[in-house]
Amino acid sequence: MVPELTVSDLTASLHFYTDVLGFTVIIRRHQPDFAYIALGEAQLMLEAYHDEGWNTAELIRPFGRGVNFQIEIDDVNPVLASLHDRRIPLYRQLRDNFYHIGSTEVCQREFLVQDPDGYLLRFSQYIESPPSSS
Repeated sequence: MVPELTVSDLTASLHFYTDVLGFTVIIRRHQPDFAYIALGEAQLMLEAYHDEGWNTAELIRPFGRGVNFQIEIDDVNPVLASLHDRRIPLYRQLRDNFYHIGSTEVCQREFLVQDPDGYLLRFSQYIESPPSSS
């Protein structure tokens, strides 16, 4: 699945996603203003709001209420450092979350940040859990 996010200012969004978060532009087109971007295996589409778009209701900030987009990357530290260097606040601080899947415990190191329109992005890194002592 590749989500398409309607954004209020594609230039500002592209700056955030590429210069701050490290995404790469794969496709860029105009009329409507659109970009297909990727970071590792994660892919997103960004499209500037326009009257002919797939608008089901008025967009009110923060956009994307009730959803977060998990972006799995090999190492969260470079993205975290880039946000810190630019003094961009985190929505949720970095922490290790442990999940039980059957008899296996896995750990994901993750943090959350909002993009310029308020979409909630959860950056996640798989951390190998030590074997349990039982």
